[in-house]
Amino acid sequence: MPLRGNAVTYNVGYIVGSLSQKSINRTLALALSRLAPPELHLAEIPIDRLPLYSHDHDPSFPAVAQELKDAIKASDALLFVTPEYNRSIPGALKNAIDWATRPKGSSVLDGKPAAVIGASPGPISTAVAQHHLKSILTFTNSPVLGQPEAYIQFTPGLIDDRGDIQVPSTAEFLAGYMRAFAAHIRRHHHDIPEL
Repeated sequence: MPLRGNAVTYNVGYIVGSLSQKSINRTLALALSRLAPPELHLAEIPIDRLPLYSHDHDPSFPAVAQELKDAIKASDALLFVTPEYNRSIPGALKNAIDWATRPKGSSVLDGKPAAVIGASPGPISTAVAQHHLKSILTFTNSPVLGQPEAYIQFTPGLIDDRGDIQVPSTAEFLAGYMRAFAAHIRRHHHDIPEL
């Protein structure tokens, strides 16, 4: 966490659960990066080149998986932006988490503050997937932001091509979500006292 002037800044790696370059969750991640408080610097951690995890890889860890682990380790916090596939998280996202925690005893998720959000065209959005993901992250000992929860119904025109949210109430809510995430990160880096 570098200092900018007298202010502490945080590098936040975000992981999009979808592999599609046209994913609405990638669009949401762009919007969140624009709404984030100035102390948060967001950068995507890609997961699209990872092979399927097998413990057979542990003795000779693939370079692409080590790059994932290095990017997570260099981040002060993680933001997971995920769709919901068949009432759970995408396989690619679970695969990335498996790589990040292996070999056994070398997890880069241990103690890493995290937040979970997602978008879907459906009215319940990604509620079930987020519940599953939070359970996984709890097992990896990643402190997850509990409140506010954010289940975004992605409607046509919600976010423009520049990443600006066109519905003022949604923009206000998501800006508040990112402020809460910043406070969560500060607490876990001991930059403000626990309440």
